Amino acid sequence: MNHSKVEFEPFEYSYYDYSDWYSNAEPTKPPKEVILPCDPTADDKLFHICILSISVVIMLILAVLTRKNKLCQGFTRGSSSIFSPTNFLDQTQTKGLIMAVFGLMFSKLAMLVIAPDPLPFFKDTPANIKEYMKIIAIFYYPVLYYPLVMCCTLQHKAGYVFGALLSFSHFGVLVWQKFDCPKTPEIYKYYALLASLPQLACLAYLCVQFPVLFVKGPKADDDLDSSYYTNYVKLLLKKKSSSVSALVTDKPSLVERILEVVKGYVYIPQKVFRFPLKLAVSSFVTCVAIYHTALLLVVLVVPTLHIVRAGIDENIAFLLLGFGIVLSDDRMEVVQIVTFYTWLLEVCYLCAMTLSCLVSIIMLMRSMVLHRCNLKGLYKGDVYSIYNSQKTIRPSKSGVVCWMGLTGYQAAIVCLGMAIQTVVFFICFLFLVFLIIIPVFYGRNIIVFEVAGKSWPAWLTLILVTIIQHVTAKFFFIKKEAGTRDLNNRESLFLLTYLLFVVNIVVGLIVAIWRMVITALYNIIHLGRIDVSLLHRTAETYDPAYSYYTNFLKVEVSQSHPVLKAFCGLLLDMMIEGGRAGQKIREAEEGIQDNRPSKATSSQRIRVRWQLLYTLVNNPSLLGSRKHFQTLQSSGSVLNGTPNRSSKKGSTKEAGKTAAEPVQSSETPASQDKTE
Repeated sequence: MNHSKVEFEPFEYSYYDYSDWYSNAEPTKPPKEVILPCDPTADDKLFHICILSISVVIMLILAVLTRKNKLCQGFTRGSSSIFSPTNFLDQTQTKGLIMAVFGLMFSKLAMLVIAPDPLPFFKDTPANIKEYMKIIAIFYYPVLYYPLVMCCTLQHKAGYVFGALLSFSHFGVLVWQKFDCPKTPEIYKYYALLASLPQLACLAYLCVQFPVLFVKGPKADDDLDSSYYTNYVKLLLKKKSSSVSALVTDKPSLVERILEVVKGYVYIPQKVFRFPLKLAVSSFVTCVAIYHTALLLVVLVVPTLHIVRAGIDENIAFLLLGFGIVLSDDRMEVVQIVTFYTWLLEVCYLCAMTLSCLVSIIMLMRSMVLHRCNLKGLYKGDVYSIYNSQKTIRPSKSGVVCWMGLTGYQAAIVCLGMAIQTVVFFICFLFLVFLIIIPVFYGRNIIVFEVAGKSWPAWLTLILVTIIQHVTAKFFFIKKEAGTRDLNNRESLFLLTYLLFVVNIVVGLIVAIWRMVITALYNIIHLGRIDVSLLHRTAETYDPAYSYYTNFLKVEVSQSHPVLKAFCGLLLDMMIEGGRAGQKIREAEEGIQDNRPSKATSSQRIRVRWQLLYTLVNNPSLLGSRKHFQTLQSSGSVLNGTPNRSSKKGSTKEAGKTAAEPVQSSETPASQDKTE
């Protein structure tokens, strides 16, 4: 009985105490915000069905209009069609619209990585077929935005009207959907809204540019009719000014050298050089890729750190005590310390991500500057500035593949490079903050300084030995006589080398570690660049990114050489009746009796023609079209684009003949050439 009474009394006491505690309890914390799936009033499925139908109708209408214009204009100028609306080798084409469409498409495809429904036609996609739907979506969205590219490049007013209609439709529905559903349950509540900002910007640009192009009207001149190529040739043949003396050897000041370094990282457009469309698209897509990667890096980590910091309470003291970590005897102080350290983690991560974005943008600007330098160098025939051996600048199978995939390849490399850079920079910031700044600020846990304090004699010895070697090398072992340098005090040099042998082993170990750190940091910083090889000059062909870039340059330079296009434009103008060059020649023939050119004008014209001939002869992209090259190739005396030694003499004679033919025809009157 006593035993049962003892059991009953605690039960009654416990019940009473529980009721009293519940009546005086503090209000519970509000539950975590739950974001439910949102269905906008502008149904995505219905919109895509309508916009696809409208796009098909627009493409059929433009196909009819383009076919009619093509039959009227002929094929000599290479009229565009709906199947080849964008000429990526046209350096005079409007780049902004094409860049906007590519940025829009990449931004949409970047969201497919975490999208619950890759295609807008299906909701609640099963997990077993989601990957297949993503593959279909990769091809669906380029088809969806293809009419925008077609409308902006067909040079037709109807295309501009249809392009404005499509761009306003995409922009209006997207704004409507984001206004209805600003929050989504994907990763972070505002991720879908923030990820759609590049799409909104690109569509807004298209909405403005299509009406502007409609007002201006189609561009009358085609690629070869543009004055850009003739201006480029005029600049090459322009006589250099002799006012600037070449003997000026004033050493630039420190400010000038700093400005030169800064200019090397800032792309400034030049009137006589236009950035190729393919590289312009790659640069813009890279900027969009940097934005999406930075957004993903933020929303994947920072909200989680916020949740962890908000959930820290007094129980964290017991958790740390289980690992033998005692931060303080007061639990509230432990909570404050852990909360502060968690905040420092967030700050370090955001600083690392920001630094990674800045490094990626700076490297992109530097790449644009080097793209221009590389293209100009290859235009002049400077092959060794890009390749480590003599190369023939002409298309190849691998070159065409690399040319097609350069834009996507560069965007993928930049995304991966930013992720790796963020991790490395985050580790560096953690080391700086938790092992150096915080210990110095609070005066405890200075482990790094304790280790350095115990090993200071070794570090002092290494520093003194290094200083001694540099000082003795400058003042005792080098002598200057008659403007030349030579070794001095060789016996002392040999003795000091023997005495410092063991110490230099330790110095070499430190240098090896420092070399590894520098190499790793350099490769990590330049990982997003494709115009710089991360391998040695002799092994750069094993770098796939740099190989893509060099093969891309082969196709770009061989097909878009400004001098070659200027020459082809002049030939077409002479062939087509009513061309500008033909009109000028006829006018010159009509007035040749009244106004005969002077001797100075004639000699200047001959000099200019010889300079143009010299430029064309040294153009590597014309090598395969020359008579002597084709003769050698048919006879089997050409090996990998280089003539054999046995046929070198004969090829030189043929080259002289081939080079002499244009000179003879250049002195022939234009009317005689036309008659012949």
